[in-house]
Amino acid sequence: MRLFVLARHAQSTLNLQNRVNGDHLVPADLTEVGEAQARLLGQELSALPIDLYVHTRFRRTRETAELALEGRTVPALEEPLLDDVDVGELEGWTLDEYRAWKRAHTRSDPFPGGESLNDAARRYAQAFRRLLGRAEQVIFVVAHEIPIRYALNGTANSDELDAPVHDVPNATPHLFDDSRLEAAASRIDELAR
Repeated sequence: MRLFVLARHAQSTLNLQNRVNGDHLVPADLTEVGEAQARLLGQELSALPIDLYVHTRFRRTRETAELALEGRTVPALEEPLLDDVDVGELEGWTLDEYRAWKRAHTRSDPFPGGESLNDAARRYAQAFRRLLGRAEQVIFVVAHEIPIRYALNGTANSDELDAPVHDVPNATPHLFDDSRLEAAASRIDELAR
């Protein structure tokens, strides 16, 4: 059986500041707590023979994966389709400001100068299908809260991408086999239409 281990990156400085970040060029290092979280994630995965690790263009995802896999030789793949949502002009806003903007708009409304949540969702579904097309048996994916949330809610056949799971903890593994990841991608596509 193939296995996909999806995890949100470990705690970053922007998590502590409660700020949104959809631009991979904006630096957001892991905190000391984040580094410890990533190493603990590595201990939790130490018995798995990981064939490939996947990260986004955001440094915090790559650093989380590298710390988790410290001492192991595992090929890496950067997957921009799993990047965080491009929030455009909302870059650096507080989470409260970001959530207020979201409440006043629909999922199809693009963030000013960015993409819509539905655009991002369709991108995530495409990324999951791309992973399903790979040959490796155990793939470790470190991404962001939103694609993990959408995958969890999609595989649960929820009527919402943001529920019932909303808050995805940092550096926590979520396991998917082929059928669950395909179900997630299909449901994400369906809900993002």
